[in-house]
Amino acid sequence: MKMKDGFFWGGATAANQYEGGWNQGGKGPSTSDMMTGGTHTVPRRITRELEEGTYYPSHEAVDFYGHYKEDIALMAKMGFKMFRMSINWSRIYPTGYDTEPNEEGLKFYENVFSELEKYDIEPLVTISHYETPFGLTEKYNGWASRDVIDHYLRYCDTIFNRYKNQVKYWLTFNEINCLTMPMGGYLAAGILFEGTTELGNNSSDDPQVRFQALHHQFVASAKAVQLGHSINPDFKIGCMIAYMTTYPNTPNPKDILLAQKKDQLSNMICGDVQVRGAYPGFAHRFFEEQGIKIEQHPDDAETLKNGCVDFYSFSYYMSIVESADPNVEKVGGNLLGGVKNPYLEASDWGWQIDPEGLRYTLNNLYDRYQIPLMVVENGLGAVDVVEEDGSINDDYRINYLRDHIVQMQEAVADGVDLIAYTMWGCIDLVSASTGEMKKRYGFVHVNKDNDGNGDLSRTPKKSFYWYKDVIASNGENL
Repeated sequence: MKMKDGFFWGGATAANQYEGGWNQGGKGPSTSDMMTGGTHTVPRRITRELEEGTYYPSHEAVDFYGHYKEDIALMAKMGFKMFRMSINWSRIYPTGYDTEPNEEGLKFYENVFSELEKYDIEPLVTISHYETPFGLTEKYNGWASRDVIDHYLRYCDTIFNRYKNQVKYWLTFNEINCLTMPMGGYLAAGILFEGTTELGNNSSDDPQVRFQALHHQFVASAKAVQLGHSINPDFKIGCMIAYMTTYPNTPNPKDILLAQKKDQLSNMICGDVQVRGAYPGFAHRFFEEQGIKIEQHPDDAETLKNGCVDFYSFSYYMSIVESADPNVEKVGGNLLGGVKNPYLEASDWGWQIDPEGLRYTLNNLYDRYQIPLMVVENGLGAVDVVEEDGSINDDYRINYLRDHIVQMQEAVADGVDLIAYTMWGCIDLVSASTGEMKKRYGFVHVNKDNDGNGDLSRTPKKSFYWYKDVIASNGENL
């Protein structure tokens, strides 16, 4: 099978994990710049002040800031049709609440987009991807304050106008549904509760604050959609969800209802608001049962209704299983873990590998929303071994991606309108949750280790040449 003509094959990155240059060119610190390194077992710390002698992975990341021409040339060699990237908000507005943008930051991205245009690669730009300016955390406690909406819209207005002839496809927020989970408070919204010193430590979490922040992002997204369309009617502006595909553990109705509820709360609240323009009924019940009172301005409902997205994009790495039985074996995963699925293999990091779940998810989403879909993150984090001759034979990654692409093709045959696939971490980058380099995703190896050592040299892996053939054949040669 092949994809339809015009399908966007490519890869995805995020500025906070890839770009580096954290204090160059007038950039201010972001929330990610205040997170130390960690591992699969040792959590990343959040520091309100930078500690001398402490390693902060995002400060250099893998230095796209200094290697963008080389990296884009490698993407072009693979045949990329689309590159998903994010703009570092604090590179444009260093504190987040500045009234004038940083010209040097604007010029950097202008150069990046020109380089992409040279190779006929379409940029897909995430406006906010886990890098809220730390100044907004200090002044407002991030998105907990409604005031941040205006600062975000000033930022949107600046980049929409500056790049209106260079960028067509935009995403308002990365994995906006991360805010339905405690870990999302700092990661996705820059909220720093008193006493919080570790990423993922939820002891200080306040769902009222977190879901209010989510509402502020919904309003900001809807206003950004309207603003973008007014600046350039050809803009296509989408949402981005970290999709938590959920199965019941057994035919027990309790398991089935629990899995449905998890799907609703983890995925559908955000999709429904951004695609349909209103909170679904189950959200109102959830808020009432949890004692959460969302403060809304009188015109918010109209704003959400008039700011629906043009397409739906999502990340898919794995599926999870829900059980009403508290004694069943649990496993970890992307943002959210669940019950061990005996029918699936798992990655080195314990993420359950489920290609057929992607077909199920694509059908489920298209049945619900009937708008174009993009898979903008999908990949295998693994330990890669560099052989004596310098080669990296990552057949495990090829197998993972092949199996998922086959299921995408099946979904398209089912009638799903899928328009893009940007594999996650097309060039090795820093892990968001752990700050590691050891957990590698890319088609291109970057010489850097968990402690920041390495010369940052780039080396194509075996998967690089495989993906080049996939793109050249539009998915026929797998």
